[in-house]
Amino acid sequence: MEYSSQRIAHWYFKIALVLFVLQVVLGLWLAFNYTFTVPQPIVDVFPFATARAIHTNLLVLWMLLGFMGGTYFIVPEETGSEIFSTRLAWLQLIILVATGVIAIIGFLFGWTKGRPLLEIPPPLNYLVVAGALIFLFNIGMTIFRAKRWTVIQGMLLGGLVFLALLYLFGIPSYRNEVIDWYYWWWVIHLWVEGAWELITAAIMAFVLMKLTGVERKVVEKWLYVEIGLFLFTGIAGTGHHYYWIGAPGYWLWVGGVFSALEPLPILLMVIDTMHHVKHRQSQIVNPHTWTLAVGCAVFHFIGAGIWGFAHTLPQINYYTHGSQVTVSHGHLAFFGAYALLNFTVFYYAIPKLKGIAVYQPTRAKFGFWTMCSAMMLMGLTFGIAGVLQSYLERGLGMGYMTAQSYMRPWMGVTMILGVFFLAGAVVTVVDLLFMKPETRRV
Repeated sequence: MEYSSQRIAHWYFKIALVLFVLQVVLGLWLAFNYTFTVPQPIVDVFPFATARAIHTNLLVLWMLLGFMGGTYFIVPEETGSEIFSTRLAWLQLIILVATGVIAIIGFLFGWTKGRPLLEIPPPLNYLVVAGALIFLFNIGMTIFRAKRWTVIQGMLLGGLVFLALLYLFGIPSYRNEVIDWYYWWWVIHLWVEGAWELITAAIMAFVLMKLTGVERKVVEKWLYVEIGLFLFTGIAGTGHHYYWIGAPGYWLWVGGVFSALEPLPILLMVIDTMHHVKHRQSQIVNPHTWTLAVGCAVFHFIGAGIWGFAHTLPQINYYTHGSQVTVSHGHLAFFGAYALLNFTVFYYAIPKLKGIAVYQPTRAKFGFWTMCSAMMLMGLTFGIAGVLQSYLERGLGMGYMTAQSYMRPWMGVTMILGVFFLAGAVVTVVDLLFMKPETRRV
């Protein structure tokens, strides 16, 4: 570790890891609700909607903390300078974590805005905005003072600014429900398939350079492609969410054509890096982090790209919209694109923060392969349940609860797979929090 201010990233990582485990536990509870009939007294105290709100908001919070921690680790190395203010970084962390805790307690007492993924009420939204502004100011001043500009830090800063600006559109409420959903999708889609994609590409480029020694120009060319695809397809691709909310019919064409190309540059960046590594016959530093990076690119392409494109075609989405098929796509895409990205950064940065040159990779490998295998199978079982749901409800016109009875066995399998995923998650988190140097026998 070259810069002392990078240590602040470790606290972002640790809190993010704890929130990740809590999110998985809540996900298991949701799967239990689908599989078994929960006693009414429990439902009255802790209804499904509350559990789902906590599950999804923990997802957003831990991933954002991972991105921010990763940024605080990367920017000093990219700029060749210390972070502008570690006190501001601490203040930002305290504000965001406190907001998250208050929001979760509020959900338990019914204090919610009621919009999926954006449930936190307006007073807490302003705290999120304050935290985001502190973060952007801190990173912006670090880059400005250093006067050392790179494509990676430029794209990273651009993605973060775009992320913060989009959040503002989700704060107001609109009387017209169509208009309200328009702006809701500006936040959700353009976060996930816009700003977060730019951040992912920048962080992945940095990690690939450090792991493989590949030339900066190799990864930077794919960053330019990523920007182009974001402007060309990411923004227009928002249209695949406008099909059934009362928007004009031309969105069927726009949304159906301009979708699912955003992950392609990241996959190609990894493949191109593999080619350069093989050509130069250089040794990869930290092989497990390299495995995570490759897994992130592949999972990203399958979950967000192939599976996302397949079910957002209007002819298919007419039947699958809002079904468990959407849940399948969401789990595969979020885990592949962003959860594995965070773990890639964690396994690259934490050994350096702890001064560990080589760590024992056994637990890391177990956690990675267990989570990936369980998530891939969960995507399959969610998908089967969703196809059944779409066919029975929207094809045959059966009632919701009748369709649920046919889906229940597959949701039960999903719950069992979720237990395996939780086991992999716990092993991974323990490994990262208590990582120690590898002791080699002579």
